[in-house]
Amino acid sequence: MTTTSAPPIAVRPLGAVAQAGMFVFGIVMALVGAIVPPLSERLSIEVADVGTLFLAMNFAMLVASLVLGLIVDRFGLKLPLACGAALVGAALVLIGRALEYSQLIPAVVALGFGGGLVNGSANTLVADLHDDERRKAAALNLLGMFFGFGALFLPFSIGALTSRFGLVPLLLAAAALCLATALAAAALAFPPPKQRQGWPLARMPQFLGMPIVLLLALLLFFLSGNEFTLGGYISTYLTREMGLSIEAASYALGGYWAALMATRAVLSRVLLHASPHAVVLGGALVAAAAALLVAAAPVPMIAVAGVVLLGLAGSGLFPTVLGIASARFRENSGTVFGILFTIALSGGMTMPWVAGQLAEEAGLGAVFVLAAVNFAVIAAIGLAVRRR
Repeated sequence: MTTTSAPPIAVRPLGAVAQAGMFVFGIVMALVGAIVPPLSERLSIEVADVGTLFLAMNFAMLVASLVLGLIVDRFGLKLPLACGAALVGAALVLIGRALEYSQLIPAVVALGFGGGLVNGSANTLVADLHDDERRKAAALNLLGMFFGFGALFLPFSIGALTSRFGLVPLLLAAAALCLATALAAAALAFPPPKQRQGWPLARMPQFLGMPIVLLLALLLFFLSGNEFTLGGYISTYLTREMGLSIEAASYALGGYWAALMATRAVLSRVLLHASPHAVVLGGALVAAAAALLVAAAPVPMIAVAGVVLLGLAGSGLFPTVLGIASARFRENSGTVFGILFTIALSGGMTMPWVAGQLAEEAGLGAVFVLAAVNFAVIAAIGLAVRRR
């Protein structure tokens, strides 16, 4: 059964709550990178510790994606979306109360698990509301714009309001927004499960044996790794290597997420007529060049320009790839998305940790060289996906 054949379901409110969920996930993605500089003033956080925080958070996201992929097609999307948003809110409260670095670990685990549930369920819901491949890609890019709003919310708030209100009240305000999203999701009627009579786990080996699934998963592995790495290290690079203040670096990180948000808004229209595969290839190549520009920047302004270009070029990659996958596996989108998100988050879990170790040995600029190499690999895999 497809979602389009269920008349009682109100499509617009469901789209709105999915967008609110992606706002929440945007907060999750930007959080660690945004809070490390201000938290370092009262907690002892080294460069390698940033990678450890991402490792813990992304491992929890990976576990959440595994759970989500097994239950969504059979049990539906309401519970993971509502519970995930509530768990993110609780994690924000825990982070605000942390008095030492060790207390951040369980908080980011809760953050990652809740964020993984929200990300997977919101993307699956929006993909299921559309049939055509281009419309799916366009709708998912529009959804990604709200991800950009969430990712933009925290860095700009920290840059503009921390000195006036402090970090903890800002985290509590974000937690209240998460709770509101959870309550809205709990109040709506969702599409019925697609596979009531079967357990999706039984079909996972079939999908894992398909070359197109493996190619898409590998592409998302490198893409997710880059998204988490860049979001986590931009502020640290700009403050420690480029000499910017915490406020200025927060604004630059906000510029990265603003560029990502604006481009996804444009792509939500462009992809109704353009090839999703061309968007993936062009975006990956330009993003690789932008990452090298940041790594080689002689002055802060050039580094900030490269950061904004990274947001512009890389913004449409993840939702566009999800649109391609959803169009190919319409009746099993929950199971396939579970596989894709699990492998993608393996990249999100390991790549920032690798970047942290690399930064300890070769400096923070090496993080952006690593990102450039990953974008080149993404372009190559994108070509292989297009040929299939």
